Amino acid sequence: MRQSRSIIAALVSPLVASILLSSPASVGEVKAAAKIAKARLKPLQSAAKCEMPRFRIVVDVGHTPESYGALSARNDPEFGFNFRLARLITAKLRSEGFAATRLLVTDGKARPSLFKRVSVANDGKTDLFLSVHHDSVPDRLLETWEFDGANSYFSDRFSGHSLFVSERNPHFTTSLTLARMIGRQLKEQGLHYASQYTLPVMGRYRRQLLDKDVGVYRYDGLVVLSQTRSAAVLLEAGSIINRDEEMAMNSSERQDLIAGAVAAAVGEFCARR
Repeated sequence: MRQSRSIIAALVSPLVASILLSSPASVGEVKAAAKIAKARLKPLQSAAKCEMPRFRIVVDVGHTPESYGALSARNDPEFGFNFRLARLITAKLRSEGFAATRLLVTDGKARPSLFKRVSVANDGKTDLFLSVHHDSVPDRLLETWEFDGANSYFSDRFSGHSLFVSERNPHFTTSLTLARMIGRQLKEQGLHYASQYTLPVMGRYRRQLLDKDVGVYRYDGLVVLSQTRSAAVLLEAGSIINRDEEMAMNSSERQDLIAGAVAAAVGEFCARR
């Protein structure tokens, strides 16, 4: 996916102040996190009942201020979209009784930050890990347009959310169950999932569709899904490279709708446990 050559400091600077994990990972910490992740130990908490006040949920803000993911059609970094929605989901879960929900924000370069997330989730004996992202498309599908006097990129061809799980996760079945619940809640709110991941045009981003009704895909290569020792789901909340959907994703109405759907799904997930 496309990366900008410069960071929009005016946006990310206020967010840095809100980072919960402000210290960059040392080489030793990254290696230790990788070692822990490879151990693949089955957590004892997986068999426990879900007591809402004690149910440990980590809501992960995808990417970092320094490595901020995709750029939207109007040149806004993905990290900002992720932060706002993840913060809202965290607040919604807490208001619904999941008092132990934690917002996870990391800094630094992309790959070290992935192992930092895994380490935090595993060391904290997390019961549920949810990573929040916003989608783009492969570079070859981008078109050019001018926005605010600058050349920009967009793709209005695809839209919608998507959910990803990994078969390498020790709780794959549980992860898939939760992803389906989130997908159903989003569908009930009138939202549709991104179907393009099954198409040859996606190239190396092509994924196996596990649930064609609600848009759950298999993605074994994601570190935060495959190496966490709890149920783990990654949510691509919508396509910010699509010009209309970018505007929707920036609206409080859409953000509230998605946060409510996620909280309802987690509540259902907890009740069934």
